[in-house]
Amino acid sequence: MKLAKSLLLASAISGLLTTASLADAALIAKGEKIFNNKKSGNCLACHAVSGKKINDPGSFGPELTGLSYWDEKDLTAAVYDIYEARGLQISAMPAFGKNGWLDDAEIKAVVAYLKTIN
Repeated sequence: MKLAKSLLLASAISGLLTTASLADAALIAKGEKIFNNKKSGNCLACHAVSGKKINDPGSFGPELTGLSYWDEKDLTAAVYDIYEARGLQISAMPAFGKNGWLDDAEIKAVVAYLKTIN
């Protein structure tokens, strides 16, 4: 009986992890689409990305690298409002959330994608 319960519990946990993994993959894919879409995020207009193939990335902003090590909260704040997040007076990067260009769900997706950048 204990073995059956253990197997059932292991199966349930495995199913939850698989579901979470699929949800994460979908969120990352959505974020990548926003990042590369010239009508929404358009991040590629200014940023090349370390380890990712992007068609005709811009070079105005810094190459994005090592973002997988950043805290999710810090990345979210930077995408939402780079000025407040970094204490900047001037930046070419728009405040995507503060200006209403991206909603909270879109910012969450972009951050999920950014967290895949090593």
